[in-house]
Amino acid sequence: MLRPCSHGAEKYGIDASTWRAHMCGLCLGLRDGHGQLARTATNTDAIVLSVLTEAQMSGSIGRTTAGPCALRGMRRAEVASADSPGVLLAATASLLLGSAKIRDHVDDGDGSALTRRPMTKVSSRWADHARSQASLIGLDVEPLVAAINSQSRLEALASVGTIRSTGAAAGTLLDEASERASRTISLDALTAPTQICAAEFFAHTAVLADRPDNVAALREAGRNFGRIAHLADAVADFDDDRTRGRFNPLAATGTSMPEAYDLLRQSDSHLRKAVAEAKLDQVPTIRWMLLDPLHALVHRVGRGLGATAHACSTSRHTATMQYPMPPGTGFEKPPRRPGIGEALALVLGVYCTGYACCADHTNPCNGKRKDAWIKNCDCGDCCDCGDCSCNCCGNCCDCDGCCCDGCGCDC
Repeated sequence: MLRPCSHGAEKYGIDASTWRAHMCGLCLGLRDGHGQLARTATNTDAIVLSVLTEAQMSGSIGRTTAGPCALRGMRRAEVASADSPGVLLAATASLLLGSAKIRDHVDDGDGSALTRRPMTKVSSRWADHARSQASLIGLDVEPLVAAINSQSRLEALASVGTIRSTGAAAGTLLDEASERASRTISLDALTAPTQICAAEFFAHTAVLADRPDNVAALREAGRNFGRIAHLADAVADFDDDRTRGRFNPLAATGTSMPEAYDLLRQSDSHLRKAVAEAKLDQVPTIRWMLLDPLHALVHRVGRGLGATAHACSTSRHTATMQYPMPPGTGFEKPPRRPGIGEALALVLGVYCTGYACCADHTNPCNGKRKDAWIKNCDCGDCCDCGDCSCNCCGNCCDCDGCCCDGCGCDC
């Protein structure tokens, strides 16, 4: 989701390799602490936790020299220390979320029956490693595990549209969310587990940096980050989910595409306000790696849905958004999913060798093409020219600069 634009690094006076330094630090931290296979859990969005932690810390930033790697053209590089607090937190998040994602694939019946048992073992092992590592940095992940576990029950209830009281202590969050939804699961209730996890991870960056005054603001920023992540994924997967008969929160709650887009814009605005409250909104690395990519993401979703007007280009009272409303959202037809043999070959040849870092590749779970991790330039498709210093957006926005600048307005 977070793909910093390399043009923005120059604009902010940041070395463009900073993002890669954090990513390599996370990858090496997973390898050193949890084995080679754990490197496949590297979550590029979790890098923001390392960035947020460093941005709040005073003094020198820990760096270490990493050995040759294919991502760096077999060159050595200075990367974030694997044992730094931010990297440990990012690794914990990667393992916990990676474990949940594998379990979701197993629950959905993805792949062959022969692969489900080993996949379940990997999921359980990563969850245990996340717990042990979280204890080293003072993070209680049990509430997060409970929130993640509640997701499948929330989706089951939303699918049938009924509420069944569990009466169990572990179901407290589910029951409260269900009651607030007036016996109908709301979209906010369905995204609550993601919001809770992101909120606590963001808040803990302030704890690790010894900035208790930032905890509340960053918890709010994380909550909106989680909401954006869940909604953007739901929009992108809408057609795919419908084709495969899978659960989609937008379809289950009857949320229209214009409504989903409005919620994304609101969350982006609220996140920016929370980051500003923590006095981090002008930190160059935070703008480059968090605020600008999120703003670009919201623009991409709007363009993908066919939004034809821009809130900044017309009057606030006369601006209207037009969306195509035939069945589906206009996203591409789902690709063919790899068979078991092909999937195993992709895992071993693409992820375990580091090939995914430096080349476009096929996702072994769903067959979708994925960009190489090194491709960290994304201007949100706001312009076709290669220089963000030009006025490449025309009159699409009255804000200063390019759409990928993340101007901070609610457009």
